[in-house]
This record gives sequence, C-alpha cells and structure tokens, in this order.
Amino acid sequence: MPPVAPLRDRITREVLPRVQLPGQYIGGELNAVVKDHAAVRGTLCLAFPDAYTIGMSHHGLQVLYAVMNRRDDWACERVFAPLPDMERLLRDLHLPLYSLESFTPLGQFDVVGFTLQYELCATNVLAMLDLAGIPRHAERREAGHPLVIAGGPCTANPEPLAPFIDLFVVGDGEESLPAVCDGWLAARQRGGSRMEQLATLAASLPYVYVPSLYRPAGRGAAEPIRPEARALIEPAVVDDLDAAPLPTRPIVPVVESVQDRITIEIMRGCPARCRFCQSNPLKRPLRHRRVETIVRAAVEAYENTGYNVVALLSLSTSDYPHFDELLARLSAEFLPRGVSISLPSLRVNAQWHTVAERLGTFRHSGLTVAPEAARDPLRRRIGKQLANADVFEGCRRAFASGFHRVKLYFMCGLPGETEADLDGIVDMAEEIARLGKQVRGRWPTVVANVSNFVPKPQTPFQWNAMQRSDYFAAAHDHLRRRLRLRAVQLRCHDTRTSLLEAVLARGDRGVARAIELAYERGARLDAWTDHFQPAVWSEAIREAGIDLEHLLHRPRAVEAALPWDHIAIRQGRPYLEREQAQAALCESERPA
Repeated sequence: MPPVAPLRDRITREVLPRVQLPGQYIGGELNAVVKDHAAVRGTLCLAFPDAYTIGMSHHGLQVLYAVMNRRDDWACERVFAPLPDMERLLRDLHLPLYSLESFTPLGQFDVVGFTLQYELCATNVLAMLDLAGIPRHAERREAGHPLVIAGGPCTANPEPLAPFIDLFVVGDGEESLPAVCDGWLAARQRGGSRMEQLATLAASLPYVYVPSLYRPAGRGAAEPIRPEARALIEPAVVDDLDAAPLPTRPIVPVVESVQDRITIEIMRGCPARCRFCQSNPLKRPLRHRRVETIVRAAVEAYENTGYNVVALLSLSTSDYPHFDELLARLSAEFLPRGVSISLPSLRVNAQWHTVAERLGTFRHSGLTVAPEAARDPLRRRIGKQLANADVFEGCRRAFASGFHRVKLYFMCGLPGETEADLDGIVDMAEEIARLGKQVRGRWPTVVANVSNFVPKPQTPFQWNAMQRSDYFAAAHDHLRRRLRLRAVQLRCHDTRTSLLEAVLARGDRGVARAIELAYERGARLDAWTDHFQPAVWSEAIREAGIDLEHLLHRPRAVEAALPWDHIAIRQGRPYLEREQAQAALCESERPA
C-alpha cells in the first residue's frame, strides 16, 4: 500500500478536481479526531456503506466514533462509500480507498467496521472492500488483513452477507465494539491461524457471530461446526443507557448532509408492540436517559457545533416518561439562543395531543406521524394502538399552533389488508387536509407516504408472505385514482426496491451469490433511485437460483426453521410466536 502522505497528495492533485462534491472526500471537519497511529495500540475505521451526506447524518456512527476516540490506546477514523465518479477514478489510478482523518488506506487498519443500516447497501460493502484491496471473501483473508466486522439492524439476519464478513456484532455497540477490538488485538498477539483467532472471539463474546464457524443448513439456521461456536447468538445490551456516553462533540460535515443537526438519543426501545416493526424487538429492553443527562449533552453539543436544531431521537419520543419536563428544560435553554427542537418520531398517545402546543415557541413547519394503517381492525391486527380521533385532534392542535405541513406514514400489503383499508389511507389524509383548511383558513400540505410491507426477520410477521408486485401496483394505482384534494401529496415506494429489500432481508447464505453477481455487473447505491438497476438484480437473482416464491410469497409455518434462527432477540422466539398467534386471532375475529 502507498504511504499516507503521497496518497493524500495524489488524491488532492489527481482525483478531487475531477469529482462532484469533493468536500465529502477531504476530511478536516470540525471535531474530527486525528491521532498518530504510531502512538496507539490499535486502529479502527468505521465504514458506512453509503454516501458521506447520508452517513454523516447517522447518530450511531457519531456514538461509536466518540466511544472509541475517548480511549487513548485506539485511533478511530471514518470512510464512506464513494460515488461512481470517485470509485472510477480510484480504480483507474490504482489508488486505495482511504480514511478521512489521516488518508490511511483501509487495508492498513487493524479493524474495519461496517454499519449495516439498510439491506440495499450490500453491494456498497463489496465495493468498499475491493477498493481497499481487502479480499472480498472472508475465507481468503490472511494474517496481514484487517478484521472485517459488521453491526447494525441488518444483523437481524446476517446470512446474505456472511461470506464477506469475518464477524458480526449483534446488539448495542457502545460496549461490544471496544470489547471486540481489544479481543482481536489480544487474539493476534497470542498467535495461531486467523480461524483460531476468530474462534477465540466467538468463544469469549456471546454477541459475536463468526460465519466461518457455521455451515448453512438448507433453508434453516446455520449450524455450528466448531466447539467455540454458540448455537444461539445473544444480543449485546447496554443496561444503563444513562451512563452510556453521548457524542457531545459530534463531527460537523463540511458539505450539506441529510440531517444537519444535533441528535440526542433520549430513549432506547419502545413500549408499543407493533408486529411489523423490526426496531422494537432489536432495541429492547426499554431504557431511557435522565432529563439532566439529555439537557447537559444537548447544551454541550450546541456549544461545540453551533447547530440551530436539536433532534430528540427514539423510536417513540412522545413516550419518554418525563416528556413535559424535558421540553420545558430544553425550551428554557434553547429558546433564548434561537435553537429549535425537532421530534422526528412521535407515537399517537396521550402526550401527542399537546405536542404541537408545547413546541409552539420553537421554529417549526411540519409534524410527522405514522398511523401505518388507517382503520381500526387492521391496526389491531398489526398491533398499532391508536384511534383516528386522536390523530385528528393532534393535527388540529398542530395547525392551531402554526404548523402548516403534516407528514403521514402508511404501509400497504399488510397481512389482512382490504380495499377499505386502502381507501382509509386517502380518507385520513384528505380529512387532515380539510381540518387544516378549517383551522388555518388556507390549505396545508399533507404528505401521505405509502411503503410496501416487508415481513422482516425477528418480527411477529416473519412467517407471513409478502404481496407480489402486481398487488402493489394495483394498490398504488387505486390510491392515486381515489385521491381528490390537491393539498394531499401521495408518495408510493418503488415496488422493485421493496422486493429486493425483502430478498436481502429474508434470504439465506445463498443470496450472497446474487449480491456478488449484481456487484460485479455494476450494481451500486441500490437505495438510490437514480442508481438502482433492477434488471441487473433480476438477472443476478435468477442466475443464483433463488426461489422467490418460497423466499417471499409463501407463508411459513411457525414451527418452520428460518435462516436467522441462530440470532436471538431479548424477548426470545416464543414472544414472536405468541404475537403471531394473536395477530391471526384478530384476523379471525374480523367481520366478513
């Protein structure tokens, strides 16, 4: 690999003048941490397999970066997926992918850690490994190569990426990531083969999944083939969230990102039991931070960044147990500074009614709420506890408090869905628009986002089938034809993207072949509409021999083995089985 200084010079001189938005490849941001690699014990590069503008908005990346860089003995740096023009130049000039902090080639780090937030980033992982000169397949890596690890929501089913990752870290990362990094250095120091070193980590850390220690078992879960491999991988859990450090010196991007704001996680987990939601079982148990901890961290982050928005992050912010006190304290701190408070995740509950009034003193324009389904019978089936009257009352108060935009999130293709449920989506959106006109005297903007239901692993609906593409096409067309008010904007998610998401979420280790074929034929940035190549993916899936009928469109028996059964959740599989049975009971009680 080329030395760091000449690499920086070549990137600056030969590459950056020829790419779009070169600021995303230069580093040097406010609060970035640069350490001398010769003065530390280990080096880690956090790899986010999507563009800089998206990755820099991800709170988890900032958390892990802060956790590792608080330690004097580790240097933690970052790398993001390059856009196509940058990738092409790196390949043409035979230059490696590098970290932003020190321009160190990725292959020179001790550990490279991928954050797997979304299934459609799979080909980006392969591109980053290739550009780094790291063998794509874990079995081909040798002693001099970095340890390639991955964590995040996609570890709910790690099998589609299993051949490419040395080990997966399941669960919370604040304590598990340092333990894995330290364990890797210790294992290497003891010597032995790479396989023996990985086996040592698997034996000592219950939340570590090393795919090479397992063999695929047909369509079921992977089976251990060495004594160090556990039959069930238990998730890492931070018991005391309040004691877990928050990033009070977050890195400030040098180019505009998707979310330019301070983000403070106030609670982890959710008290609801929505049966479609994967985040809920993955983030349990429910834990929250003290008001004092949140306010202190928000003030410190503001003083270290200058951002004018503080976003309160959780699966359901309005369920935070000290919600009123928290907003009052934040208002006292930030209103005089001209800083607004954002609540990006609200659940319709008792506190929802007055959220708009509590935020009335802050700059605002829009309110976001996720009814998911628009009628009560379907809501009961999916475990979503809310009533339309509560949604309307909260929106009415929001309009009265000055809000002029409401964003709604629904799903179509849910188990038991009828045409009346689809009609209800349009009815609810239009009713909210009329309510805004009545309260404000002019039409508000109401955006109804409709996503396609994917039965995700580790949810009570993991045994359910997914609707076919023709169903989604007909449902979207029905919604569009029924819409009457211009004040309502209807946005339906692309069906082909949803089907690919389902393949990558629900597949076994055989799906890795399709990922690799698609990558080799140019698939990149598949979550981006302007880069997604459905024809490439269709051919790759066909050539890999994937049975889409079985994988997506055929329901499974609850006792059937699933590819992710060796990955545990805190509540255990019996909880999912009980919730699946309860959903079926709700369906059987629906009137004919």
